[in-house]
Amino acid sequence: MVLTTLDARDPYTYEHSFRVAFFAERIAAAMPLASAMRRRLHVAAHLHDIGKIVISDRVLNKLGRLTYEERIEIQRHPRIGFNILRRLPVFDDVATIVLHHHERMDGNGYPSRLVGEAIPLESRIIAVSDALDAMLSDRPYRRAVEFDTAIAEIDRHAGEQFDPAVVAALNHVSNAMAQDFRRGAAPKNQGHHAYVGHEDLMHSRIVDASQMESSGLQSIGPE
Repeated sequence: MVLTTLDARDPYTYEHSFRVAFFAERIAAAMPLASAMRRRLHVAAHLHDIGKIVISDRVLNKLGRLTYEERIEIQRHPRIGFNILRRLPVFDDVATIVLHHHERMDGNGYPSRLVGEAIPLESRIIAVSDALDAMLSDRPYRRAVEFDTAIAEIDRHAGEQFDPAVVAALNHVSNAMAQDFRRGAAPKNQGHHAYVGHEDLMHSRIVDASQMESSGLQSIGPE
């Protein structure tokens, strides 16, 4: 039901979530994860962008770069997703994973500026999978990059944005993942352009609170 709502609201985000789950499951297979953790990861990967169902179409479908205010709006989606999922007892653990999937290892992510292993491992796996799919998707101003190029970009940000252990697991299975992806095992986006704002955020840091105060905007934080 939750995924059906997401599909109706934004078919690209729905398909993107399936691909993120596809990548996350293969990364997890190269890591020593308990079965319960892998089940949580699978569900959380599918639902990681559920918070976008209340982000305005004007922002989600914008063809140009996001403005400062639009970046503030889009950075609300992990918190919104958390608030949606925590109301359903079956998604209690998943909600926290969704909340932190845009945190960075260096503490400059959002919404909580968590550092390193304070970020749930499942969230760290989704962060890598999310970035991988963003680069493998078309943009209005560029075609999707090659699989090897996307892996190299993630490698460059290991330890800064991404968990090095997760990146190592990705590299361990990248050849098999690339073959599966090219063979069509991952769901395709049917030619839909990934919206520009996602790429804007892929390497971005949380908007500075002092900047938000000076602009009259509210900080992104616990509701």
